[in-house]
Amino acid sequence: MEQYSTRSNHEIDYKIVGEEMQYVEIELDPSETAIAEAGSFMMMDDGVQMETIFGDGSAQNQGVLGKLFSAGKRLLTGESLFMTAFTNIAQGKKRVSFASPYPGKIIPLDLQQLDGRVICQKDAFLCAAKGVNVGIAFQRKLGTGLFGGEGFIMQKLEGDGMAFVHAGGHVFERYLTPGEILKIDTGCVVAFTQTIDYDIQFVGGIKNSIFGGEGLFFATLRGPGKVWIQTLPVSRLASKIISYGTGSRREEGSILGGLGNLLDGDGR
Repeated sequence: MEQYSTRSNHEIDYKIVGEEMQYVEIELDPSETAIAEAGSFMMMDDGVQMETIFGDGSAQNQGVLGKLFSAGKRLLTGESLFMTAFTNIAQGKKRVSFASPYPGKIIPLDLQQLDGRVICQKDAFLCAAKGVNVGIAFQRKLGTGLFGGEGFIMQKLEGDGMAFVHAGGHVFERYLTPGEILKIDTGCVVAFTQTIDYDIQFVGGIKNSIFGGEGLFFATLRGPGKVWIQTLPVSRLASKIISYGTGSRREEGSILGGLGNLLDGDGR
């Protein structure tokens, strides 16, 4: 991976492997460290030391109170106070890999090329170079706090290193020109640059409210800036799985109804 200038965060190389269920392989030089959420670890070479740290490791020189404040902010996004650090304590290059939690894509974010800050969904972060700050971003407008389907607290990734987020289904980028507005389901927004203005808008009309099926509110994004969009939010995936596993599956048998379920092994 080409480096454009000196970074204050650790400089890590990486490779993303796979199609529908991806993992990211990070190459660490001696003494380099990657940080990750608990549960994302997949495998690592001998010579990589795994250590639980308080917060994200970016507040190591801020004293006890600085570390406590940095880590405590993560509780507001539903994350643990602790993260896991993977450090190469050997002589040569070593590799550590992190897997995506559900079908989708891993998005590499070079924060140095994105003005040092990206806002993302609160469960999107996967891993990053040590030094990247994983904090919270409060949305300014009242509508966002009261009515946003994904909540008004989002994650904020800051620094000049590499960070990786995960999204569901097909993932694509869209650049919004100054003043351009995109209306989108709140769960389909993976991340956006700090120049994007984010708000929640009410879907007017009683027919939309009762029969629309898409909820009462959606997100509005105003440019300029870049937006990363996913086609399958994890909340939507989970609700489909739950509805599939609880109740009859007559739709699979079509006009056969229960006979269809009987033939495929479901004798209820």
